[in-house]
Amino acid sequence: MKEIKKIDEKELAVKTAAQAEHILEQEKETDVPQESPEQAAAPAVQPGIPGGGRPGRKPRGERRPPKKTSSLTDSGLIEKVVSINRVSKTTKGGTRLAFSALVVVGDGKGKAGYGLGKAGEVAGAIKKALAAAKKQMILIPRRDSTITHEIIGQCGSAIVLLKPASDGTGVIASGAVRAVCDGAGITNILTKCHRSNNPINVVKATFDGLSRLKAVRRALASPVVGSETVEEKSNASPSIEKP
Repeated sequence: MKEIKKIDEKELAVKTAAQAEHILEQEKETDVPQESPEQAAAPAVQPGIPGGGRPGRKPRGERRPPKKTSSLTDSGLIEKVVSINRVSKTTKGGTRLAFSALVVVGDGKGKAGYGLGKAGEVAGAIKKALAAAKKQMILIPRRDSTITHEIIGQCGSAIVLLKPASDGTGVIASGAVRAVCDGAGITNILTKCHRSNNPINVVKATFDGLSRLKAVRRALASPVVGSETVEEKSNASPSIEKP
């Protein structure tokens, strides 16, 4: 009867999971048989396992899986969630809560797009945003690993300055602009956000500037025919043959 009373007192004292684990550990320590000093001094080496250890345990160097170096998904696109907001709508029946997600998608080779999605759950909002972003992808002109020229993008009160940079500079940008640059494959750029820091307006302003970039046109050398070029030969006066 005394033992039953002790168990009941323990169960009443347990209020959280941490307290229950602490009580179980105390019970295990009392139930473990005491070892002799000779057994305690001997190293626990199991046959077939070098240096002892658990039978099904891997060596220390093979425990952790290798880190993924690329952020590409199964579809071959770079998908980045910029922001998730909790929004509400007041109706006659009450207030409806939902989530709004802003996502940037790109292939890392000059194409990028953004999308907004809203749903009752975060996963549903992200799926809707990804579907909208894949439909709105645009081609961004580049020069090697940077943009072609300096430009300013604007959306509402957000203003974003974009400047080309030399190799080794990196992406000097905030979270929203960095997501767009990573998706488009721009690895060297200088940016600055003015006035508003709203991620939605900043992303829209960044795409406004990138969509108005002009591509670099390289002059093609005209082929030489003999001592005259094709242009000179076409501009020359036609020769009149004598009968």
